[in-house]
Amino acid sequence: MNKKSLGNPVFLVSATVILILVILGAVMPVRFGDVAGTLFNFTTLNFGWFYLLAVFIITLFLIIIALSKYGGIRLGADSDRPEFPFFTWIGMLFSAGFGAGLVFWGVAEPMSHFFTTPFGDEAQTPESARIAMGYSFFHWGVSQWSVFALVGLVIGFLQFRKKKPGLVSTALEPVLGGKPLVKHSIDSLAVIATVMGIATSLGLGVLQMNGGLNAVFGIDNAFPIQLGIIVVMFAAYTLSSSTGLKKGIAYLSNLNLGLALVLMVFVFIAGPTVFIMETFTLALGDYITNFVSYSLRLQPYANGDWVEGWTIFYWAWAIAWSPFVGAFVARVSRGRTIREFVMGVLVIPPAIACLWIAVFGGTALWYDLNQGTGIAEAVDNDLTSALFQTFDVLPLTTIMSILAILLIFTFLVTSADSATYILASMTSYGSLNPPTAFKIVWGVLMAAIAAVLLYAGGLEALQTASLISALPFTVLLVLMLWSFTKIIRRESPPIKESELQRFKRMEQESRKQRNRNS
Repeated sequence: MNKKSLGNPVFLVSATVILILVILGAVMPVRFGDVAGTLFNFTTLNFGWFYLLAVFIITLFLIIIALSKYGGIRLGADSDRPEFPFFTWIGMLFSAGFGAGLVFWGVAEPMSHFFTTPFGDEAQTPESARIAMGYSFFHWGVSQWSVFALVGLVIGFLQFRKKKPGLVSTALEPVLGGKPLVKHSIDSLAVIATVMGIATSLGLGVLQMNGGLNAVFGIDNAFPIQLGIIVVMFAAYTLSSSTGLKKGIAYLSNLNLGLALVLMVFVFIAGPTVFIMETFTLALGDYITNFVSYSLRLQPYANGDWVEGWTIFYWAWAIAWSPFVGAFVARVSRGRTIREFVMGVLVIPPAIACLWIAVFGGTALWYDLNQGTGIAEAVDNDLTSALFQTFDVLPLTTIMSILAILLIFTFLVTSADSATYILASMTSYGSLNPPTAFKIVWGVLMAAIAAVLLYAGGLEALQTASLISALPFTVLLVLMLWSFTKIIRRESPPIKESELQRFKRMEQESRKQRNRNS
């Protein structure tokens, strides 16, 4: 590690803030949880509308830019081509963007909405099942990925086409200027938000792994067990991160996608196959039909905090997670056009997520509706048991549960591995090959903050951390839209192939005319 990297103010400030939070959470867990709860209530009550509007506007912006004349511009030189094969690229997007979160919520969310409906209707009915699936598709669909795509698009464009550092502050220079204090403050804020978002995903995965170990082996759901999982996970992702982006992360991403497909195909075949496909089709239609109303839904005329606990939490989690996922998505998307990048990121991962929810959530719903298995009630009592409650009604329960635990673990390792790489890059002036020592430091701090949040309040503390840290970064995302608009308008749109052929024909005709005249 060179002295320049070690003295980076972004590294020193962000690492110090996270370390202070770790110490406070460990020494005063109850007080830490109370303060976090107060901030959570303040944020959701006063700024929920801001999260919803920001994400909706970002989604529209990306669709417009992809379909515009600028869609053919590459993230890199015009001669660049994609660095990673398509399957590996999708595996990396899937592993980094969803991580263990989708495995956690794939059954837990639809069954939660089925048990307690979003609109206060009668629960555990066919109609509530339909609403549960449509809303789950919405939460894991285009909107969440639009936040990742925006950050990835801007950073990738600047890093690979303009040869500038892949930092959030660089993306905001056209709007906020390039003063060191401003740039360091922005990057420090991005790092802190990222650590909180990652800690939320790691914590969720650890909770679910503990739930799986309890379901399969009878191991207690307890903090010491969760701490042990974190330690093992830390050792694994530290080892993986030392092998580099094209080895450890790429191999694990392919393993994740392969394991996920094995589990999904098994449940699809062993479960109610026709019901799953009908559920997927209907939920997709409901998602498209209700997209605008769900995107802007709040509850000013009724009591209740359903939207705050679900939609606003998801958007805040995605925003906190976005500096990491966006920077990582940019890093693995070099050479792709803006149109290919946006459409790939906004369509393929959400489609996989919706199919996953239809297979696993649809199976659980069918068994509750038709055989009265009570999965929804069990999930309401313990969210971490959702996936394993579903495996209980299918054949090969133990084998599938063990594979699911392995999948969650590899997801955790891949997400943490990718995160240490990006955090190290963000705190070493945007280096594409950040120091290994920085990766280890961020690996320790991520594991520590996840452990403290679990110790201080479990799932509720994890949700609170994401939502609070995301608020200031949401402002930066809105400014990023403005900044990228200014940047892209200076670019000359690429010449279409048809236009190029027309110019060649015109040149040939002109040459022939000159020859005849001479």
